[in-house]
Amino acid sequence: MPHDTTLIGTVVAGLGVAFLMGALAHRLRISPIAGYLLAGIIVGPFTPGFVADTGLAMQLAEIGVILLMFGVGLHFSLKDLLSVRKIAVPGAILQIVVATALGMTLGLWLGWSIEGSAVFGLALSVASTVVLLRALQARDMVETEKGRIAVGWLIVEDLVMVLALVLLPAMFGSRGDEGGSAGLLQSAGIVLVKVVGFVAFMFVIARRVLPWVLHWVAHSGSRELFRLAVLAIALGVAFGAAVIFDVSFALGAFFAGMILGETQLSRRAAEETLPLRDAFAVLFFVSVGMLFNPDVLIEQPGPVIATVAIIVVGKSVAAFALVRAFGHNSGTALTVSVSLAQIGEFSFILAGLGVGLKVLPETGRDLILAGSLLSILCNPILFTLVMKHVRKTQVEDAPAAEEDLPAPCNAGVVLIGYGRVGSHIGGLICGRGEGLTVIEDQKDMAAAARAAGATVIIGDATKESVLRQAGLDTASTLLIAIPEGVEAGAIVRRARAINPKLVIVARAHSDEEVADLVRRGADHVVMAERVTAARMAERAMLTLA
Repeated sequence: MPHDTTLIGTVVAGLGVAFLMGALAHRLRISPIAGYLLAGIIVGPFTPGFVADTGLAMQLAEIGVILLMFGVGLHFSLKDLLSVRKIAVPGAILQIVVATALGMTLGLWLGWSIEGSAVFGLALSVASTVVLLRALQARDMVETEKGRIAVGWLIVEDLVMVLALVLLPAMFGSRGDEGGSAGLLQSAGIVLVKVVGFVAFMFVIARRVLPWVLHWVAHSGSRELFRLAVLAIALGVAFGAAVIFDVSFALGAFFAGMILGETQLSRRAAEETLPLRDAFAVLFFVSVGMLFNPDVLIEQPGPVIATVAIIVVGKSVAAFALVRAFGHNSGTALTVSVSLAQIGEFSFILAGLGVGLKVLPETGRDLILAGSLLSILCNPILFTLVMKHVRKTQVEDAPAAEEDLPAPCNAGVVLIGYGRVGSHIGGLICGRGEGLTVIEDQKDMAAAARAAGATVIIGDATKESVLRQAGLDTASTLLIAIPEGVEAGAIVRRARAINPKLVIVARAHSDEEVADLVRRGADHVVMAERVTAARMAERAMLTLA
């Protein structure tokens, strides 16, 4: 029986080749993003062999953007967003103006029209959601001041791009029409009304309905139904925001996540979306690589270099100067500027619209794609160099807010994870007046651990720097209470390398996990099912006696 395998082929080829190239990049000690982009070029239309469906790949990538922004919203409260409005709003707008001016200059130098040059410059001014968030999440910086400024800056850029996407057809689609100016003002008014209407709807209606729905599903006891509800809310709100209010998918998903982030189920919702979020984020980078035509590097090397320079240097210098002008230190300014030194999904949409309106030449679209690919490739490298420089000059702020890092103590026990199991362990240890240091990456869990009397380090326990910050090199015991066996194995291996004399007690859910943790260096592994079975059998024997 014949089947239409376009979608399946695109997913299989995209993820399969991305895995191979990502593994190669990891082996070469470079960012896996470079491998994912190379995978896109390999399965794209400009290289020989299998060609995946570019249109389908872009739609699949959009799902990744939705899920990623939803996850960020879960950890990004309205209070955090408002706390950076004084720098994010004027900073983002001024940076867009500077980047657009630089792009216009290059376009005019290449002989394009003023309108085409303006669209080109605007496309170079907006950063990629996926790249920025991946960079911040990889370094546990989303919830720091630097991360809040960068994400707030990105949201303002998205809002400006939403406005531009609506106004461009009104401006250039009505050229020669006497009612063009009136139509432009009318379009601007409609956009403003829709954006205000969307925000009002989310905070007046959705803020009451969505948490109630999620709590109702959680009380049903079905994990499958809860996962389905989370995905339906994330994708449904994003799609509704785009169709009804004409705002971006990413912005709609962010607001949905931010509303659910105020509930007690936010952590569970984040965990349920994580696997799909990672998979579709990979497809985003593959889709970017598929759009890239390597011939442009040979045919127009000068304009390509100039485009990349505007994105990586021009935008960064403007953002750095603006952040410093608002009174922040150079560490924060460097972090924000390098976060924004790339372009992505909105740039592609603007380029496509400009070409469709016959305002931007196709050469401009090719330069935007080349600039996107090269800036995304450069961004992880630049981010690493900037972080090393900041640490070297001792300008970087503490890795978490000041209140998140209490005075160091001489606790001999380090606990990783303060969830259902970890909170019981912490309560017993702190209740006896013993010193305890907890490593936790969720603010609500960290607050509970601090309230119990523990010293709290907010960060990713799989990273050696976080383990050392918790004092693992001098601790006597490490308790690993997280349920993820793969992450626990990585922690055990790094902890054993830091402190060979450390007593490591870990948690497992299967015989395979027990064997793996012991092989990696754990001294004791507690398997919950075995302990439960032993206690139940013990109780049964007492009743029989």
